[in-house]
Amino acid sequence: YVPWSTAPADELPLGMARFYWGSRARQSAQAWSLECVVRRDGEVVGVQGISTQDFLVTKSGETGSWLAQRFQGQGVGTMMRQILCEVAFDHLGFEEITSGAFLDNPASRGVSRKVGYRENGRSRVKRRDDEVAILERLVLRPEDLNRCGLDVAVGGLEPVRRFIGLAA
Repeated sequence: YVPWSTAPADELPLGMARFYWGSRARQSAQAWSLECVVRRDGEVVGVQGISTQDFLVTKSGETGSWLAQRFQGQGVGTMMRQILCEVAFDHLGFEEITSGAFLDNPASRGVSRKVGYRENGRSRVKRRDDEVAILERLVLRPEDLNRCGLDVAVGGLEPVRRFIGLAA
């Protein structure tokens, strides 16, 4: 629940680099994340990821994303989340996907509703050094997913499936 969208411009690159370096360093079959770069007309516009622990038991993971502000409000965030959820359910065997959004972030909450997530409780969390925020927890099941309506081509998943312990 890193508030990337409100990070000062001079802090954003290093903050994101540290986040992704740490994520890569912690990858294992027991705890992993799949971080996908999102491009529009060849330009990087965001990142959409899913992370999980004990996936072979839980078949569950949590999505997270970052989208450059100038691309927000154009349907890009919805589509990138839909596509990743389709891949997770259809190709990786997820049975549930969770997410969360701060109550004061209606755009993120709107994306979740469009994709098909349902509210799954709220909690108070630390957002910045000394700030508390209300987090709306969300859950998505395969039957609730509003698919993107495109033919999504998926390649290169066999090494990923082997790494996480799924049969080839």
